[in-house]
Amino acid sequence: MKEDLARHTPEVHLEIRQAVPEDAPELSAIAHAAKAHWGYPQKWMNLWNYSLTILPKYIQDHPVYAAVTEDSKLVGFYALSFNSPRYSLDHLWILPEWMGRGVGKALFQDAVQRVAGLGAQAMEIQADPHAEGFYLHMGASRIGEFVYDLDGEKRVLPLLIFNLEEKGNV
Repeated sequence: MKEDLARHTPEVHLEIRQAVPEDAPELSAIAHAAKAHWGYPQKWMNLWNYSLTILPKYIQDHPVYAAVTEDSKLVGFYALSFNSPRYSLDHLWILPEWMGRGVGKALFQDAVQRVAGLGAQAMEIQADPHAEGFYLHMGASRIGEFVYDLDGEKRVLPLLIFNLEEKGNV
């Protein structure tokens, strides 16, 4: 029997607000900390530096939303990109000390509501293997995988889709 995590997690009060370019350094720090949480080798972290660094221009050009605590601390964020007729979830990162406290769920649900409001039929996700279970739990389905070579090793990323029409969100 699966435990109800809500019984073991203190209630968190968050505001999800649109990120501003000035948030870029903090969002980058969140992405780097979240990825490092999974114990990847430093060499790989260095190779991912570019994709984990959120630039002010990226925030200007994409829908980016941040989870902020009552005391104004940024604890997570997500970013979207549009690939007609779907949006892609480009980023969803949570500070490691905030994982398991409902921040990811709140951000994911906010992303779904936003893309539904824009008339999208689905949201694609290229997930880190450690995050696949979270997305499946949220209602996404695996549709394939993206395979590439990283530092001489084969790396397989799950490709997922969250169908908004099936979930009654459109």
